[in-house]
Amino acid sequence: MTTDSSRTSTSASGGISTFKGQERALRADRLGTGGLLLSVLAATAPLMVVAGVMPTTFAVMGIVGQPLLFVVLGVVLILFSVGYAEMSRHVHNAGAFYAYISRGLGGTAGAGAALVALVAYNALQVGIYGIFGFEVSGLFATYADVEIAWWIPALVAALAVGLLGWLKIDVNARVLGVLLVIEVLLVVIFDVAALADPGKEGLSLHAFNPDTLTGAGVGTALCFCIAAFLGFEQAPVYAEETSRPHVLVPRVMFFAVGGVAVFFALSSWALTVATGPAAIVGTSQKQSAGLLFFLTESRLGGTFTDVLHVLFVTGMFAALLSFHNVVARYAFAMGREGLLPAAFGRTSGSSGAPGTGSLLQTVVAVVVVAAFAIADDKPAGDPTAPVLHLFTWFGNIGALGVIVLMAAASLSVVVFFVRRGAAGAQAWRLVTSALAGIALLVIAGYTVKDFEVLVGAGPGSSLSWVLPGIIGLAALAGVVLGLVLRARAPEKHARIGLGNEAFQLDKAASS
Repeated sequence: MTTDSSRTSTSASGGISTFKGQERALRADRLGTGGLLLSVLAATAPLMVVAGVMPTTFAVMGIVGQPLLFVVLGVVLILFSVGYAEMSRHVHNAGAFYAYISRGLGGTAGAGAALVALVAYNALQVGIYGIFGFEVSGLFATYADVEIAWWIPALVAALAVGLLGWLKIDVNARVLGVLLVIEVLLVVIFDVAALADPGKEGLSLHAFNPDTLTGAGVGTALCFCIAAFLGFEQAPVYAEETSRPHVLVPRVMFFAVGGVAVFFALSSWALTVATGPAAIVGTSQKQSAGLLFFLTESRLGGTFTDVLHVLFVTGMFAALLSFHNVVARYAFAMGREGLLPAAFGRTSGSSGAPGTGSLLQTVVAVVVVAAFAIADDKPAGDPTAPVLHLFTWFGNIGALGVIVLMAAASLSVVVFFVRRGAAGAQAWRLVTSALAGIALLVIAGYTVKDFEVLVGAGPGSSLSWVLPGIIGLAALAGVVLGLVLRARAPEKHARIGLGNEAFQLDKAASS
């Protein structure tokens, strides 16, 4: 019996013929609730937030009520997740954000969102290499008395992350999970120690007082704090790789948002208790990113603090892995639907992972790190350059992009269900999506307005419009691409956001 080679292929497992489009689908049933949750939470890098984001927010913004900000943002993001999770029941696509936006606002808007997502998540991932390299070089100098340039460990990490990107997602999930659990335990130990040995003001709840959120720095502080949540929205990216996406994705998302909000609110409160609310801003300005380590040294000793330094690095590596996986899957989804070359829309044969997308992200990371290394041309290098520039610039570009995507996705949820005639049945979800969208647009506005503060640039600096302009250019380029596809390749334009569904339809039509 003969077969049509364009439609079938022989599998290595038993010579069973399968549809050729199988290589354009990610391997299903590889993630359960635990693996998906760990992959998502790893991107939040809890120790990096507690040791880096929180002291910076206290120091730069002077906002004592940071714990209350995490509660407020938790509420906003739960409102967002209500509609976002409902969309995940109807759309299973590795390009979650742009797929959802495509279904609600059309393929052209989806193409714009796809480019924004690709740029934003690449920026978030690449930015972490700066602080990672800085911290690793510091560990070598402290414990091995060896001086190495920051970019050497950064490049080594980029290659290691790229290699893991070729492996199965469950391998990465185990790596991420172990590092994440240890990080969380160490932070919890600090929290307990701080509450057991508070500062001069005792177990004060002043940081939860709404009066602490007055002042010009609140809007910018929201921008800092919302970046700490980034990661929960990645759950739908893995929908194709779970056995029951309509159940697991919403469950993981709500658990992640709620858990992160409570964890960060309590941890930032523990920092104010340890120093005293009246002293938290001044102490943060003095200690900067060393605040957490300064407080653990006196309460838990040098050994604990040394371990914390090491876990600070491994936690960042876990976040690098998590963001790398997301970028690779967005590239895969875009290649599958004609927004990137077709090579990106195929999985690697050995693991079923999106290998070409993984390679793309690795190349981007290596090129950017190398560019910053070359620019750091002082005789001994500027030890703060990778933190102040690579980490800060790219981190805030990425955060702005994700905030914009969440706002657009909120609008898309409303339009999607209204067009399906389900406005009545989904009324409360539409209301929560609309409220979340408005709040996210306000935060995005503050982010653009205060971008020079976020990146540490001086008043009138061109960075205040050049850096956020990157997200604007990505959106514009994506929209132009969408318009070109609609005019010249309407069949490709019609596929935007359909993901594997389009290839299942092809299979049915050709059988």
